[in-house]
Amino acid sequence: MVVEDTLKNIGLNPLHVELGEVIIQEEDITDIKAEITSQLNSLGFELLDDKKSKTIEKVKNLITDLVQNKQDNISLNLSEYLQSNILMEYSSLSKLFSEVEGITIEKYHILQKVEKVKELLVYDELSLGEIADQLHYSSSAYMSNQFKKVTGLTPGQFRKLGPANRRSLDAL
Repeated sequence: MVVEDTLKNIGLNPLHVELGEVIIQEEDITDIKAEITSQLNSLGFELLDDKKSKTIEKVKNLITDLVQNKQDNISLNLSEYLQSNILMEYSSLSKLFSEVEGITIEKYHILQKVEKVKELLVYDELSLGEIADQLHYSSSAYMSNQFKKVTGLTPGQFRKLGPANRRSLDAL
């Protein structure tokens, strides 16, 4: 809503606004591109207009959405899921992501999953086994090992510390 309102205040007509993507009625914004960039930056957003940046942002959004909302609704593995949604060979996508972000897609996916584990641990409603099942880990032991590699803490130690160690998703 903030992005939509900002674009309207600048004089644009947004047709569709969702996470990471805006479609506007206007065909040429070169005259006001600097103003759009400035307004969005002041709100903590970034205007992505090159193809590489858009692709990377789409990968991040798909992974975040997958981990946060769609764990139960996917029958494809991560590479097939991304390839089918971005319509780009996974090997090319993986190479581009690694070049731009400095980490692999798989590592980014693991970081997202660990943040989701942290969230579920803070809520303290599910057992480790239930969390592992929900996030499609092969076992709670595997999830715990991966969690410790990333955070330096076991899930039990983290649960005792509480929410202070969680990072916001945009900081990943």
